[in-house]
Amino acid sequence: MQNMRKSRVAIVCLVAALVNLAIWGALNRPQSAKPYTGKIMGVSYSPFQKNQSPLEQNYPTPAEIDSDLRLLSDKVTQVRTYSSLEGQEVIPALAQKYKLRVTAGAWLGKDLEKNDREISSLIANARNYDNVERVLVGNEAILRADVNVPQLQAYAEQVRAATGKPVGTAEPWHVWLEHPELADSLDFIAVHLLPYWEGVPSKRALGWALESLRRVEKAHPGKQIIIGEIGWPSGGQRWKEAKPSLVSQAQFVREFLNVAEARKFDYFIIEAFDQPWKKELEGSAGAHWGVFDKDRDPKYPMTGDIREVSSWPLMYGFASLLAMLPILLFLRHWTNLRRGGQIFFACLTQVAASILTWTLFVPFTQDISTAGLVVWALLLPAQAGLLMVVLTNGAEMAELLWVRKWRRKYLPLDPKPDQHLPKVSIHLAIYNEPPDMVKKTLDGLAALDYPDFEVLIIDNNTKNEEVWRPVQEYCALLGPKFRFYHLPKWPGFKAGALNFALRETDPAAEVVGVIDSDYIVKSDWLRSLTPYFEREEVGFVQAPQDNREWQGDLFKTMINWEYNGFFNIGMVHRNERNAIIQHGTMTLVRRSALEKVGSWSEWCICEDAELGLRLFQAGYESIYVNHNFGEGVTPDTFAGFKTQRFRWTYGAVQILRAHWRNLLPWKETGLTMGQKFHFVTGWLPWFTDALHLLFTFAGIFWTMGMLLSPRHFEIPLAVFLYPTLGLFVFKVCHSMLLYGAKVQCNFWQRIGAAIAGMGLTHVIARAIFLGVFTKSQPFLRTPKGENKPALFRGVLMAWEETQIFLLLWLTVFANFLYFGFNHPEGFLWGFLLGIQSIPYGAALVTSVASSMPTIQFRLPWRSRRYLLRWRLAQRRRSMGASGNRVSS
Repeated sequence: MQNMRKSRVAIVCLVAALVNLAIWGALNRPQSAKPYTGKIMGVSYSPFQKNQSPLEQNYPTPAEIDSDLRLLSDKVTQVRTYSSLEGQEVIPALAQKYKLRVTAGAWLGKDLEKNDREISSLIANARNYDNVERVLVGNEAILRADVNVPQLQAYAEQVRAATGKPVGTAEPWHVWLEHPELADSLDFIAVHLLPYWEGVPSKRALGWALESLRRVEKAHPGKQIIIGEIGWPSGGQRWKEAKPSLVSQAQFVREFLNVAEARKFDYFIIEAFDQPWKKELEGSAGAHWGVFDKDRDPKYPMTGDIREVSSWPLMYGFASLLAMLPILLFLRHWTNLRRGGQIFFACLTQVAASILTWTLFVPFTQDISTAGLVVWALLLPAQAGLLMVVLTNGAEMAELLWVRKWRRKYLPLDPKPDQHLPKVSIHLAIYNEPPDMVKKTLDGLAALDYPDFEVLIIDNNTKNEEVWRPVQEYCALLGPKFRFYHLPKWPGFKAGALNFALRETDPAAEVVGVIDSDYIVKSDWLRSLTPYFEREEVGFVQAPQDNREWQGDLFKTMINWEYNGFFNIGMVHRNERNAIIQHGTMTLVRRSALEKVGSWSEWCICEDAELGLRLFQAGYESIYVNHNFGEGVTPDTFAGFKTQRFRWTYGAVQILRAHWRNLLPWKETGLTMGQKFHFVTGWLPWFTDALHLLFTFAGIFWTMGMLLSPRHFEIPLAVFLYPTLGLFVFKVCHSMLLYGAKVQCNFWQRIGAAIAGMGLTHVIARAIFLGVFTKSQPFLRTPKGENKPALFRGVLMAWEETQIFLLLWLTVFANFLYFGFNHPEGFLWGFLLGIQSIPYGAALVTSVASSMPTIQFRLPWRSRRYLLRWRLAQRRRSMGASGNRVSS
């Protein structure tokens, strides 16, 4: 049996590894290009090393230049220089040692005195060294408007007269068409053909270059023309439709070299070595034009296949090892799954590990700036956190969709006639509640089919006597089982009221029940659940919350099904490892256990969930019976819906701050690993909502930076963009698949629930930040029974979210205005900004829905038939439930 289990684990791991290998191989498949086996005729040569820059007046030494030329000597026949000062005046002499021909250049700018020194040094080199065959006076000086045509012609005449060697200048192809007179005083012209800067895609780049050369030749018949610069960058930012990449550079250069050899072109590939300093002038692509990288290593072979990332097998191996531990842990603890679920999670883990690995290796596979490195360092842990959320959601999906048989599935019990049923003390804490609503709750309790119970109603801090006095009078009518207490000034909020009730509880009561003020319980609630307390290890029994009076109301329908997902998905998943969240209504707690762990915590605004954690830590077991035993009312407004979720989120952070040490996996605290796992990962998605808020404002700031200072702000690395998009798609699929499988609602109700859930993203984020940076917040009551707001108020309830939504779409518009729709990275960035806006738009939609009048709408026939079948099944299940625990 053990060997069989090990073989199954091995098969799952092997399948996941092979799937991941296929993905890596597909993304890194080799590319082909026509091989080139000859020598390169010429390369343009800037001698600056990776840590040098003329902008900082940090120049290469003669020894460094000598090393470069020695490296080039067996690969090229000539080099082109751009300046005859600042250390580059030694190039002709050193090149002569290695029998390299030189096309020497003089840099012309607006500084006339420096121009004169450049010209003087150029003349001296041209006179002194025979390997200087021709000279270039200026490089794109007309394009930059540093000099005019007559000035440049005068410099050219001066050099020709002093050296007797052919004189030319270098300009982009279109300058030679716009200024044909420039060529009149030159012996030759050097044309720059750089399709990247024209936004031409790499597949059409060579054809565009040849056509541009033909146009220059046609405009200057009989004039000697050399190609002063031609090439393609291997990295950097996309420019219009032109995408830099190593494969594109290798393909372009190899294909051009073959064409140049066949047509006898005189040319210079730009350039010999990558020049990182050019980022300041030309952006990220400016640093990546070299045939060799900044460390003087060749970037690609001139024959054979080309790969963008040659080290991908190493990265794949690292990713596979990184994924192995979580896969093995999963297979060890999730043994109750069918093979499909195991393979699904193993493949998902492999993909997540690969994404993280790809991001981790970015500084080694790409040349990123210092600012880019800072962004990478900040986003890497954020991406790791998001991937952790994906894996926890994936584990939930695997269990819920592929479970063989639930081990901890509990049904309502039917006690035997002579079975002992413990006395129950039901505690109802109210504050400023509508009296009519509370009376309905009391009527439901009065109708309980149970032999021995009491009800304690504690009204704390309600100031208006007209609100609490009718409830007190109604309790007197219901008889001695109902005791009412009014506490004018009582600390501790709801927990304080419940602790007061605990002190007033009948000494004979063994079980404490808690419900909310709006809950109408069913008569069999206590009879069906209290028998579970026969087992001493049971600390609390929990039934789900459910809602009434939502049918026909769009907003309440949306939030009803949003709530429903937690009880039919999250709680079912947690129950399998005895790790449910205790929520403060429809809960029954063993009184001795409650008193043993210290009663309700008055410092925490989610006293129910905090108590559940302490009960688990004390070694008690929970029972979750996923059956409707009562119904409450939903909040009437989006403001109430947000207030409720704010309280839950803030309370969760309070709990984590107080108990985080007890949740550490290596610490013995009485909690099982499964309980620790669920209490940490169950609240982790709320922290990703906080990250969403950070990323939203960071995205707006970064977009403004790209528009106003494009040299310093580039589109974030695609390695962060694509996983972000993938995470959104995964979350949508996760929600829709689980709702479709586990929640009895139709497709449009699922959509409504998703919109309502996303609409809470901003308030959850605010609660997380306040929870992290503050110690306490006032208890926020969820208002019930409010009047419907006007449409204008509906917008105002989501005013903060609406402002962010509009700001994001203004940013999206500015992004597309700048990049257009033919810039894939720019389009993706704008698209992701739009995705970022969805939760804020969802908040506005949900808030407006809460302001709409109640509409009695009819479901489509298929949906009504589906809902009717579900209700009949629920009724049969309730009527036919036996007293046996369902377990494996």
